[in-house]
Amino acid sequence: MFAVPLQTPGDESAHLRPLEPWQASEFLAHMDRGRQYIGTYIGLPDVVTDAESARSFLRSYADKQAADTGRIYGIWWNGTLVGGVLFRIFDATTGTCEAGCWLEPSAVGRGLVTQAVRTIVDWAVEERGMHRIEWAVSAGNAASIKVARRLGMTRDGVLRQSYPHRGVRHDTEVWSVLAPEWRRAGSGASDAAV
Repeated sequence: MFAVPLQTPGDESAHLRPLEPWQASEFLAHMDRGRQYIGTYIGLPDVVTDAESARSFLRSYADKQAADTGRIYGIWWNGTLVGGVLFRIFDATTGTCEAGCWLEPSAVGRGLVTQAVRTIVDWAVEERGMHRIEWAVSAGNAASIKVARRLGMTRDGVLRQSYPHRGVRHDTEVWSVLAPEWRRAGSGASDAAV
């Protein structure tokens, strides 16, 4: 299995690699460590609650990858799964995809998500010819909005009260970057295949 190194301060080791169904127990343990924090703005911890649901979630992404409609990758830091990035939607026909992320509290503030998303977006643009990469984020999720800005994305607009999460309707900001903008900014981060 391949692993793409991510740059971290100090001597820590971080890398990005596929997150697969056989890793369900590790994925569940990670989700249990970060359940409260991760669940602040996204529903992933509400879906991954036990071994079977963890396997099922990862299997759904294995199926998406086989159908070329989505992908999921884990972020490992010092040998521990601490987060991930994904293409929730990947439409090669239209050249549009939606990237997303999550991270447990122990790994926050290290730039891991920005580097991981940069890696998968670079792959999507340069290897797969994707034209538009979207980023949908709760308007209250300042950390995720900062990632979009660091990646050179433009805020396209706000979908008011579009996302019901844990009994509250959240506004969703839609950010995007187009392939020509990505290339102009020189945002490519990796020659490794993902």
